[in-house]
Amino acid sequence: MINYLLKSGILLLIFYAVYKLWLENEKMFRFNRAYLLFSLVFSFVIPLQLISFRQTTSNKIALFQLNELVIQKSTKNLEKISSNDFVLVFIGVVYSFIVLLLIARFFLNLYSFYKRIKNSEVQFIAGEKIIVVDEPILPHSFWKSIFINKNAFENSKIPLELIAHEKAHLKQKHTLDVLFIEVLQIVFWFNPLLVFYKKAIKLNHEFLADEAVNKQFGAVKSYQSLLLDFVSNKNTISLASNINYLITKKRLLMMTKKESPIAVVFKTCTICAVYVLLLFVFSTKTIAQEINNKADVKEKDLYVLEDVEKMPEFPGGMNEFYKFIGKNFKMPAEIGKNKIEGKAYMQFIIEKDGSLSDIKTLKDLGYGIGDEAIRVLKLSPKWTAATQQGKAVRVMYSLPITIQTEK
Repeated sequence: MINYLLKSGILLLIFYAVYKLWLENEKMFRFNRAYLLFSLVFSFVIPLQLISFRQTTSNKIALFQLNELVIQKSTKNLEKISSNDFVLVFIGVVYSFIVLLLIARFFLNLYSFYKRIKNSEVQFIAGEKIIVVDEPILPHSFWKSIFINKNAFENSKIPLELIAHEKAHLKQKHTLDVLFIEVLQIVFWFNPLLVFYKKAIKLNHEFLADEAVNKQFGAVKSYQSLLLDFVSNKNTISLASNINYLITKKRLLMMTKKESPIAVVFKTCTICAVYVLLLFVFSTKTIAQEINNKADVKEKDLYVLEDVEKMPEFPGGMNEFYKFIGKNFKMPAEIGKNKIEGKAYMQFIIEKDGSLSDIKTLKDLGYGIGDEAIRVLKLSPKWTAATQQGKAVRVMYSLPITIQTEK
């Protein structure tokens, strides 16, 4: 999971940097919209490695380091494992709690639109559904409706340009983009890059709506002056497309910026090349390489593969495996007499059928510690085998065991 989040974060950062430096200042709004949305999908899907450019190397063995197992002469062991479990449970509870809060806020915002539509007067202008509300709000749109303040509407204070602006949001279905990024922010609330993507997407929506208005009315300066009248109004609605969203100098300049066909073609081709390159880099499986294990014992045919899709699983989970070792391990009498303490390293392979093989001691403390660990590991029930590209593969585990005498 950490590896997946790291890769997706790197991709999000790369795509956002490319957008800010290469695309944001270009008048290619439809392409930019597709780029931002596809970059989000790309960043969260590609690290799953559903596509691979390297075939399975079934004769290689993946090596993984297990957490340290602490065994004491007394029965009070596995303390470290318990603390690790507590941390994982705590992180899971915090994550779930925040997700639930964000989901509740999301549905409350949706319900506010539903309530406003149900309890407010409905009008139709040029075929568009207008919801007339009592709140002193700016014109904004959501899904298939445009929301306008009742007093301004009755006194004809809503310029046709603003109606056209919100109509453009509806016609181009910008609400779907906003809902998509909102859902991503709920699931990946801890990733700050999504905040920047949301701002970029909503600002690009305004570029598109402004472009539609200027094509219809052909009065750029008049429309710019109209927008500036709304700069000081901060009363915006979450999830909605708001007329005064980020009325910046850049937004005003975009209305008069000339589009360069050559630049559009060149940058489009460049972006396609970036996608292909990143797809190749993040979908290519890591080549196996020879390494040394943590016990400083060299293994001639030891390789590491980072593309194991599903790790082996002990019946009941890894915590049950540690408990199994702790319950069955019989401390040699000489250990307590001589107050021996230290660390031993064990190594074993989970075969394709889930059985343990090639169990051996890489580093032994003596006094029968290695032999006892081998005896216990041979008692292990079959695991669920690891899989790589849907096929069972062998996985080698290194298990450090710390021996402590009773305090």
